[in-house]
This record gives sequence, C-alpha cells and structure tokens, in this order.
Amino acid sequence: MQQLFYKYQGTGNDFVMIDNRQKKFNKNDTKYIKFLCDRRFGIGADGLILLENHDTLDFKMVYYNADGNESSMCGNGGRCLVAFAKQLGVINNKATFEAVDGLHHATIEGDIVKLQMQNVSGIKENNNYIFLDTGSPHHVQFEDNINDFDIKSKGAKIRYGEPYNEAGSNVNFVSKISDSKFRVRTYERGVEDETLSCGTGVTAVALAMHYIGETEKRNVTLNVEGGTLEVCFDIEDETYKNVWLIGPAQLVYKGAI
Repeated sequence: MQQLFYKYQGTGNDFVMIDNRQKKFNKNDTKYIKFLCDRRFGIGADGLILLENHDTLDFKMVYYNADGNESSMCGNGGRCLVAFAKQLGVINNKATFEAVDGLHHATIEGDIVKLQMQNVSGIKENNNYIFLDTGSPHHVQFEDNINDFDIKSKGAKIRYGEPYNEAGSNVNFVSKISDSKFRVRTYERGVEDETLSCGTGVTAVALAMHYIGETEKRNVTLNVEGGTLEVCFDIEDETYKNVWLIGPAQLVYKGAI
C-alpha cells in the first residue's frame, strides 16, 4: 500500500507530513514510523507529523520522533504543520490547533510562520546550566568554542547523565553574539544527534538568556545551523507569557512511498 506524504523543513529541521484526517495511518506502528524517518532506507526526517481533525479547533498535531515514538512538543514541527494545513486548504492565514502540550495559535504570511508557545515558569538555574520546559525539556549551557564543539558526543553524555538519566533532555549549547543575538546548536533526544534547528530549543535559549540577565531584550534572534529564528515574549510575575517562535517553514517535496 502506498503512503502519500509531504516533506517540510523549518530552518533545516525536517519532517514527514501526513494528512491523517481520514484516520488511515497506523499510529501504533513505531517500526514503520522509524522507517519513514530513516535517511537511508526511508524518506528521511527528524520526525513525522500527522495532521488530524479536531472537533472544535482547526486541526490536531500528532508528533513522532525519528525513533518512531510519540514525543513532546516540537516547535519547528508545529510551524511546518501550519504551513502544511494552509497548503491543504484547512486554514487560511490563522490557525488554532491542539498539540501534546495543549492549545497553540499561529499565523502564516508567505513562508513565515509565527507560533505561540506555552507559558514558561519554574526555570532552574544551576552552576553551569539552566533547565526549563518549553513544551519539551531543555538543558541550556554556554560553550565558547561552539563551532568546533562535538555536539553529538557531548550532548549524548549530558542527555543520558545526571540528573536526566533515562527520561533524558534536549541539550542546547550557546554562544553570545550580541545583546539580542545568540548562536545555538542542539542535540535532540529521539533523534539522538544534532539537528540543524530546534524550535523549542531556541525558545528555551531565548528565555534562559533573559532569565540569567544575558539579555534585556524581549525579542531575541537565534542563529542555528539551518538559518535564523526569532523568539519574542513578555514576562509577568516570573512567568514568560505571550511567547512566539517565528521563522520560515517550507515545502520541500511531496511523494508516495
């Protein structure tokens, strides 16, 4: 049986998109999902996303990591899904949808998608890193020599080590460019490697940098391996609110496998 799919990318973070409004996709077949995400034997992607109907909202997002397991929120994936929904005619220029972490609002103009993320509080500052949850758990730490840093081995060591252990965390390495701009490289759990971009990761970095006083700006630019993203936010009573992840989301190709 052929599976129709669309391939999208947001600053190099790429996804297999499937229209599952008719509920024909087997969501329990983790081996098949892993195969579709395989870059040598399948389509190749950092994750797979299903667009499904919702009773009261525009659509529902169901996200799987490249290892085939359903996962926590994916910011770039959410942005790409908004672009996919527009391509399918499900939405026009605005969307409200449900993801694993709750309700999200979004707008799209051209290939630029603005995605509202969840409010964030409970940020934990440690001796050499910050931990926070932006829909997915993120470890954030400074690294001076970020260009030559071995992201995969260093990221894996942190991801599987204390205090995260089996549950794991995404790991972001950061260097400061200016008061409003940072460079970010991310090791993603579930992919178990560096990705060219991570939406919840850059959101975590922007909020963490503001939290520890590295920036006073509430509109932060993040340079990632695959391009540039922006994060803007408000803060009220030590809670980050009105958090928006902004950047391009583009169709790469469509096909059948």
